[in-house]
Amino acid sequence: MELYAALKVGWWLTLGGVLAATAILMGSDLGVGALLRVVARSDTERRSCLNAIGPHWEGNQTWFVLGGGASFAAFPLLYATAFSALYLLMLMLLWSMLLRAPAFEYRSKLPLRAWREVWDWALVLGGALPMLLFGAAVGQLLLGLDFDFDWSLRSSHRPNLPGLLRPFALLCALLALALASLLGAALLMRRCDGAIVRRARRAGMVAALVALALFAVASVWAATLDGWMLLQHPAAGLAQTPLQQQVLVLPGAWQASFERQPLLWLLPVLASLGMLGAFAALHAWRAATAWRLGALAWVGVLGTAGASLYPFLLPSRSAPSHSLTVWNAASSPATLMWMAGFTVVLLPLVALYTRWCYRIMRGKVDVEQIEAGDHSY
Repeated sequence: MELYAALKVGWWLTLGGVLAATAILMGSDLGVGALLRVVARSDTERRSCLNAIGPHWEGNQTWFVLGGGASFAAFPLLYATAFSALYLLMLMLLWSMLLRAPAFEYRSKLPLRAWREVWDWALVLGGALPMLLFGAAVGQLLLGLDFDFDWSLRSSHRPNLPGLLRPFALLCALLALALASLLGAALLMRRCDGAIVRRARRAGMVAALVALALFAVASVWAATLDGWMLLQHPAAGLAQTPLQQQVLVLPGAWQASFERQPLLWLLPVLASLGMLGAFAALHAWRAATAWRLGALAWVGVLGTAGASLYPFLLPSRSAPSHSLTVWNAASSPATLMWMAGFTVVLLPLVALYTRWCYRIMRGKVDVEQIEAGDHSY
């Protein structure tokens, strides 16, 4: 494989890794928010849940920003097209996430019950809705988006909100919420005490089984969907654009990658075993193990979706031959090379710093310190 092609594939894998880190780290925080009214019954218990993720929730959003930055620099045509074709989804995602920051900061500023109830529900909505939208977006990729290009590569598209309501996209949305709830429950078991731990364990076990069932249904369903197959694109050394390729839409085409590379079947197996193992770990009161297995399940789920789509990044329903792929949406060789140099140094530092933060601020939440402290959530 020539260097430029290797850089394109390498950045596709890097972007997938950043999205997986976002789903795992942000998913844990969002899962806690989604479960807030389920596992915490009193005001003190809810404050305990919020302080369990308080040291990390803002830092974890770095991975979300990093994903957007990586797509902008490595695949600018993907960034421009996706943020236009998925504009309504992006706005809903940002609005729902914006609810979280004031909810964390203002919830405990007043002792009024009604005041705190409003912010509690804002945290629930700000936890559940982003994961639902994230899952629906991944499902929508497998269904294709309605966009095309003119001769100057300016994209045109139709509103995407109805696409997010297609049954398969809704199924993927529920799967994402279930996986986030699994991670959130495991995190609460590690950081909290008392009744919260018992309720979180039950909620996590339910979430693991629901996620396993939804993933099984989604896998079978995806095998029957119309998939995109790249028949021809410009030869190496020529300009790669979505206007000079041939794409065919066929039922079951998303399985082609697995047929060519049987080892890829390990990805859905990893996802299934991760969910099943997380259930067993929660049943055995092994919260740390359950969290790690839930993270592996996320890797398996997103890896399965990525392997199914490859080499497509953004399939087009209205003009299949205008679909964006790893080959025609990437930046120049110089851009990818410079970015690779910086990423080799900086990305491990971000990962190590994230790991250090979790290690230095590990341990159980102290309820007495929360009630006595002015700076606790």
